Amino acid sequence: MEETNYDVPQQDDGNDDLYEHFRFVADKGQQPLRVDKYLMNKVENATRNKIQKSAKDGNIFVNDVAVKSNHKVRPNDVVTVLFEHPPYEYLLKPEDLPIDIIYEDDDVLVVNKQAGMVVHPGHGNYSGTLINALTFHFENLPNNSSDRPGLVHRIDKDTSGLLVVAKTEIAMTHLSKQFFKKSTEREYLALVWGNIEEDEGTIEGNIGRHPKNRLQNTVFEGEDAEEKGKPAVTHFKVLERLTYVTLVSCRLETGRTHQIRVHMKYIGHTLFNDERYGGERILKGTTFSKYKQFVENCFKVLPRQALHARTLGFKHPVSGEMLRFEAPVPDDMQQCLEKWRNYSKHVIE
Repeated sequence: MEETNYDVPQQDDGNDDLYEHFRFVADKGQQPLRVDKYLMNKVENATRNKIQKSAKDGNIFVNDVAVKSNHKVRPNDVVTVLFEHPPYEYLLKPEDLPIDIIYEDDDVLVVNKQAGMVVHPGHGNYSGTLINALTFHFENLPNNSSDRPGLVHRIDKDTSGLLVVAKTEIAMTHLSKQFFKKSTEREYLALVWGNIEEDEGTIEGNIGRHPKNRLQNTVFEGEDAEEKGKPAVTHFKVLERLTYVTLVSCRLETGRTHQIRVHMKYIGHTLFNDERYGGERILKGTTFSKYKQFVENCFKVLPRQALHARTLGFKHPVSGEMLRFEAPVPDDMQQCLEKWRNYSKHVIE
């Protein structure tokens, strides 16, 4: 989704009191598709009724022309959604929320994000985010290309771990280039279902939005790979085999949305308790009721996907020094791991 500057009118055709909320460019291979269905596949948390009402109210445009909900989107069409108010995520309200800062200087800070905190405001999450907290504690943070203060990269709401934040324009530019050139070091801990036979390996598969479930991403293969997905590479190494689950270290070569979650499911090892991708079900193990109760207890102590951004390395944008940081495994994930270690020990005995 492309984002624009909201300080100026977004159209020159009489809509100068409207603000652009979404902009999509249809793929060159786009088959004719009703615009309401097209936006259903693109906009997270949108409903068909809301989209159709927006079209009825004259808020949906294709190539700068207002259209009805049954208008067919075709290759290279530019689809925009405009409203009379700026997007809520740009009405940033600083909030006095705690931040776990593990490093700070004049140019950057490194934050250990807690699981459950959304990184930036978006649909359904307009407060309580890391950006709300950052704008309270720090003034004049530089905006990234999406007008989000200080943000160089992000991790999912229910993923814990490390993020670097830029405090100056120079730091933002320098760090963004490092992420683009894949020169940063990022390692995650993931607990996944099943016993991974290989000690280590590399997963390659283009990732894009799932065609049927727009809340998920998926790996595309064959002719669809380049058209519908973006290249993604994840390197993994087994750390512990715990009977029916495996603890792995994942190093990212790229940074696609949900990359580890999608890639691990792709090779048949969905993240433990990853509700969005089906990991909240018992995918491996026995049919004994005691085992079912054990797994449910694990879900209770770790009520989220078992993913933690443990290490982060990057070159300092001013000094050029290579900095590396590590965040300890959070309590909920540690407790879950201990339960599996005890279970595995008794199974072996």
